[in-house]
Amino acid sequence: MSLLDLFILAVGLSMDAFAVSVCKGLSVRQLKFKHACIVGAYFGGFQLLMPLLGFLLGVQFQRYIVSIDHWIAFVLLVFIGANMIKESRGDAETLNDSFTVLTMLPLAVATSIDALAVGVTFAFLQVSILPAVSFIGCTTFVLSAIGIKIGNVFGSRYKSRAELVGGIVLILMGCKILLEHLGFLG
Repeated sequence: MSLLDLFILAVGLSMDAFAVSVCKGLSVRQLKFKHACIVGAYFGGFQLLMPLLGFLLGVQFQRYIVSIDHWIAFVLLVFIGANMIKESRGDAETLNDSFTVLTMLPLAVATSIDALAVGVTFAFLQVSILPAVSFIGCTTFVLSAIGIKIGNVFGSRYKSRAELVGGIVLILMGCKILLEHLGFLG
């Protein structure tokens, strides 16, 4: 997986966290730098942790399903992407302005579940996992910090668009992986 592919994937995975960050920004009256850091740390941290866990699970089963790994990657990414597109058409989430563990932890877990599945695909794609998950975590940190500011300044206009774009990106990455393994792309 090239650096450009990894960047595109990281941005796609970050879109859920970005969308929730925009909503979180809506709920904060007086946005402070520490709010952006808290949101970035939770979302970026879980976007780093979940694909690592998925990778560790995937490695355990890799030898059993190596002949169909590209199909698994394709199906998982298309499923996740389609779900994000579906969610982009839903109503805006209502969030409170709290940054406590009890508020942030469920949000961080919910926005990073798709990264767990992507981590499983990393095991099949022979990705160097530590640099990859670090890159995804850092990308999510930055986009989440930006998202909370956008939400605070501009409102909820960008939430559904972010989820839609993220879903499309993940579907395209799944198609690219499948086409590469089938020999249609170099």
